[in-house]
Amino acid sequence: MPVIGCILFVILYVIAAIFYPGGSEADKTAIGYNWTKNYWCNLLYDKAINGQVNTAKPVAVIAMVILCISLLAFWLLFPAMVHLKKYHQYLIQISGSLSMITAFLLLANIDHDIAVNTSSSFGFIAMIGTLMALFKLKWKAPFAFGLLNVVLIALNNYLYHTGKLTYLPIVQKISFLSFLIWFCLISLKLFRTMQQKYLSA
Repeated sequence: MPVIGCILFVILYVIAAIFYPGGSEADKTAIGYNWTKNYWCNLLYDKAINGQVNTAKPVAVIAMVILCISLLAFWLLFPAMVHLKKYHQYLIQISGSLSMITAFLLLANIDHDIAVNTSSSFGFIAMIGTLMALFKLKWKAPFAFGLLNVVLIALNNYLYHTGKLTYLPIVQKISFLSFLIWFCLISLKLFRTMQQKYLSA
């Protein structure tokens, strides 16, 4: 489910970008979605930055709902299926679920930074819990990939808080893709592991 959800999200992201009327923080009069200047959140606004009605929003909302449900399934199922200790399971399940639920604050009329920071904070806790699990399971490739994502998180925060926003839209998309690949790698490895257990039973 997480793999299918991630693939659908990417497809819908591209479709939403095609429908986006235009405008970015760098150029408010630009036409269309600029992959090096626009952010994912721009697709969720009621109005595009250039002032036009944002025809991309319905598609972007569907994409976000699919992604959140898919990742919610991941956060709930992964710790249970690899038989982590109860406190470790709850850490990942609760923080991961809260991350996905609070992500919907992006669709509400509240401060954007509050929504992003709240969801990201819970997500980071779930991610650290997942990295600890991967280390214990000796899943070396997913663990190493997870560490790369930690570096990308740090880079995103550095660029944002230092005001070096020129490269932030690009880094954000690289981080997005990297995280989706990470979730898919873990999900596929878990699927293969479960298959092997059933075949050998």
